[in-house]
Amino acid sequence: MRAVARYTLTFPFLLAAVVMVLAQPLRAADPVRVDEFLEVTGFDVALESIRLSADSAPQMLGIDAQAFGSEWSRLVREVFETDVMLQMGSEILSETLSDDALEHAAEFYATDLGERLVAAENASHMEDDDAAKDEAGEAIIAGLERLESPRIALLERLNDASDVEDSSIRAIQEVQIRFLRAAANAGVIKLQMEEQDLRAALEAQEPEMRSSIRRNALVGSAYTYQAFSDAEVEKYAEALEDPTMQEVYALMNAVQYEIMANRYEAVAQRLAGMQPSQDL
Repeated sequence: MRAVARYTLTFPFLLAAVVMVLAQPLRAADPVRVDEFLEVTGFDVALESIRLSADSAPQMLGIDAQAFGSEWSRLVREVFETDVMLQMGSEILSETLSDDALEHAAEFYATDLGERLVAAENASHMEDDDAAKDEAGEAIIAGLERLESPRIALLERLNDASDVEDSSIRAIQEVQIRFLRAAANAGVIKLQMEEQDLRAALEAQEPEMRSSIRRNALVGSAYTYQAFSDAEVEKYAEALEDPTMQEVYALMNAVQYEIMANRYEAVAQRLAGMQPSQDL
């Protein structure tokens, strides 16, 4: 599955809207086929990468994760357990993803190109050294810019096709708000702003955020797809631009963000019962 642009950080309104649009088929997809599809597209690995993002959770609350010692690591393992998140995704998609849409996407990812793309995306998702990956991606972009290569435009087209920029901005805003609200309700923090003021503050940051996400997505794509030819990148962009694939990705992105927000809310609730500790 195409990687979501990394940022400090579901979008319930987006999820509800997409479900209303896509939950119209005569019958939903077979749950067994949905599970197979999630594995083929790398959705399970994308969910695993959500766990890696949990390191930023305490920072959003102004808390030092190290103060909890090994308890924090245990909390993250339990709350962001991949099988739990995968089950959540499977249940939602089984009720909303049509057989026709599933078949269309599965046919592409069953091709040689599709399989190689998923393998590359999975490897990129699970790369531990983000700094090294960013450095490599920036170096690739710098080289392409010096050559005035058309590949940059192809990578931007690829990112536009998967709605990286807009969906990431909505996710960042909603996940942060839901996380902060859950933490406040659990007594972990005390919010100094009303929700509408918090939303306004996040919206004020949107231009800078949009620019950062767009650049991060470009750098990430340059790194992830460096082994693919321009023709293969263009073919992937064309596949993602297909209206049916657009529906599939809109739903899968919304489900991924909903799972992310749900797990962050669970972290906030669990933090209320934790006390800072010292590893001996």
